[in-house]
Amino acid sequence: MTFLRLQVVGVLRRCCGRPSSSAALKCHYSGLPTSSFISTPSSALTSSRALSTTWILRKDVPQPKDEELKNTFLMKFWSRSLDTLLFWRSAQAMQYGQPLVFDMSYDQHMSSHDAKNTVSQLLQCEGWNRRSVDPFHLHFCNLQPNSVYHQELLKRYGQETWERLFITTTSQRHVDIFPRENLVYLTADSPNVLRTFDHNKVYIIGAFVDRSAQSGVSLANAKRLKLATARLPLNEHLQWDCGAKNLTLDQMIQILITIKETGSWEKALEFVPIRKHGGFYDASQKKHSYYFFVLYWFIYYIVD
Repeated sequence: MTFLRLQVVGVLRRCCGRPSSSAALKCHYSGLPTSSFISTPSSALTSSRALSTTWILRKDVPQPKDEELKNTFLMKFWSRSLDTLLFWRSAQAMQYGQPLVFDMSYDQHMSSHDAKNTVSQLLQCEGWNRRSVDPFHLHFCNLQPNSVYHQELLKRYGQETWERLFITTTSQRHVDIFPRENLVYLTADSPNVLRTFDHNKVYIIGAFVDRSAQSGVSLANAKRLKLATARLPLNEHLQWDCGAKNLTLDQMIQILITIKETGSWEKALEFVPIRKHGGFYDASQKKHSYYFFVLYWFIYYIVD
């Protein structure tokens, strides 16, 4: 094969020299085998240049790309290899990962449009978690068969993909699966601040998107079940003047993944949309706000 290629190269060079077109010139110097091209003489009787040639690219040979060839000392990481890596991470999370619960008991509080929006955010949550370094073991609790959530999830994923997902889905309540003392319900209406992330706790997120801005639904549910509650430290780190502090489900899981991996609220809260706040507090602003809180507490509880 190599001897044949050298013969073809010699014949081409003797007959027509180097290719004249810019495309063929690129191929000539790009290291591609010259045998990939066929030199056919154009009409020798009518042309004054009997040995002029036209370069025709064979259809069965891959055509060269326009971008320049690049040298690298790194091996190409194929998408199939990445999928395999994410597959094994998700499989390990099912056995060893920290549980993260999505409470699916709120479909009766939402319209059909809001329920579909919730499922869209849940799909994003599953994708963010699957691509993380240390994924959570996701639990969809209170997911009733043939409910609005269940039907929409099957519609989005498809039956085959849904059955292969590394997610625990159950119609049981979270309080029937995990010890009650390990459960912490995350809700924006909680008076308790989540200052540190506890890797031994099981955090619960209400799978709930409400365009009508009803507040206190998830907090009331947690109180009814006598569960501990907490809210993200938004006021403590962000200049949040007013407005609801409800975040989307995909923003919540991105924050939890980051605080779990880094332990830094500054990095985790970068996933809060900038339109909702005026930036992070610096050290002097935090100190000033702390003294203001102490003074307010002293005047309100001591003086009065």
